[in-house]
Amino acid sequence: MLLAKDDTKASESDTVPDEDGRWSELLRPDYLATTVALCLGVALFAFNEFFVATALPTAVEEIGGATILSWAVTLYLVFAILGGACAATLKARFGARTTLITAALIFVVGTIIATAAGSMPQVLAGRVFQGFGEGIIAAICYALIPELFPPRLVPKVFGAEAIVWATAAFGGPLVSGFLTEYWSWRAAFAVNIPATVIFVALVLIIVPPRNAPSIEKAGPIPLLRLAVVGTGILLISLSNTANSFPLMAAALATALTILWAAVATDRRAEHSILPAGAFALTKPLGTGLWVVLLMPLAQASGSVYLIYGLQHVWNFSPTAAGFSAALMAISWSTAAILVASLRSHDLRVKLIPVGPALLSLGLAGLMIAFAIDEFRLVFPSQIAVGTGFGLSWGTLSQLMMDVSPRGERDKTSAFLPTLQSAGYAIGAAICGLTANLRGFDENADIATMHGALFTVFVVACVISTASLYLGLRTVRLAAKSPQRGRGGSTVEVFAAD
Repeated sequence: MLLAKDDTKASESDTVPDEDGRWSELLRPDYLATTVALCLGVALFAFNEFFVATALPTAVEEIGGATILSWAVTLYLVFAILGGACAATLKARFGARTTLITAALIFVVGTIIATAAGSMPQVLAGRVFQGFGEGIIAAICYALIPELFPPRLVPKVFGAEAIVWATAAFGGPLVSGFLTEYWSWRAAFAVNIPATVIFVALVLIIVPPRNAPSIEKAGPIPLLRLAVVGTGILLISLSNTANSFPLMAAALATALTILWAAVATDRRAEHSILPAGAFALTKPLGTGLWVVLLMPLAQASGSVYLIYGLQHVWNFSPTAAGFSAALMAISWSTAAILVASLRSHDLRVKLIPVGPALLSLGLAGLMIAFAIDEFRLVFPSQIAVGTGFGLSWGTLSQLMMDVSPRGERDKTSAFLPTLQSAGYAIGAAICGLTANLRGFDENADIATMHGALFTVFVVACVISTASLYLGLRTVRLAAKSPQRGRGGSTVEVFAAD
């Protein structure tokens, strides 16, 4: 059934130019349920972390467990990355429909456990199930975009997904805070259940019982490599809790070494987790995946420390400090809509390096703000950061699929949200290491905070500058890539499938 649909899209891509796609088409009966389902699948992942992070402090007042509070985020992130890493293999082995429904059930089980928890260890058990299930869901939702939409609409769908991520950054804490304050922290946890029920119903409607056979035979699930990757991510998270700088540095260095070794081993494996050419500096897929990793890694500096700095350095109220996050999210959404509305695919691709360039500009503005003690620089800087992500993120995601080796599109698309999460995790650890090195802690004086946060944003600027170089290189290499179809669409892939 899906094979016939793909054949139709392959034919359509030969007759309908990529430039003809319109936002209104996503709301047509043919695509409305599909659009809602895929956006909802990603939204469950994007919003859930913010829901729980906002509600947990209130939960601790009732059930205790403040000393292991950070593990609720850590375990969710680790298992989400593991779920995303094995999503492509599960999709190839069992089909998208079965995998999505099973993952949704795992997520609901975890949500029920966390919602009904009477102690923090029970919450942590629920978070493990939530993370694994939602990691799979988000990854497969990305993989289904080019399968369920014609090439001319793919940019619009990626633009919609980018808007989901941006909205979650602002709307997640707002919704969770409202539910927690006026109802219960358990309500903030439980809101995922009806959303997941709707998602499963839509999956039953839009995804056939079995996808078209994969070009590549599904291999065994690489449990050992997944365990190694999980250990590396867990060590990254643990490095933030170390009591001394040497211990923190050692944990982070060990974690990065483990992850690098896992990537190197995966390249030689018969059944790899990563697509061929991942992180290779001579291939557009390789350099593009570096950009997907490094942009969130650099932006983690603002996610972790900016609101804290506004409140403790410049005495902003929580609401006023949160306005900076709202600016970033609104700018991201607006830019994503504008760039996805451009008729020329080539122009969208050329704009990819503008994303990391604006990110670098925004982070430089934050660095200067703390250097000269000028909080007014924060707001235009946040607008630059959000605009940078909005201009590049959707097109970059689509380009990674376009330049993927034949038969490995699922691996690439499933890897995108996983890599984004890993970037935030690594970035948070590097920022924590940098801040602690400069004497940052809850008892630090204002001068120490200024110095620590200034240094954090200096490091973030260096990282974002590297993503700018790699973004420029990605565009140059992609122009020469034989995988790209006419107009940047996945014409050749669909025709082959």
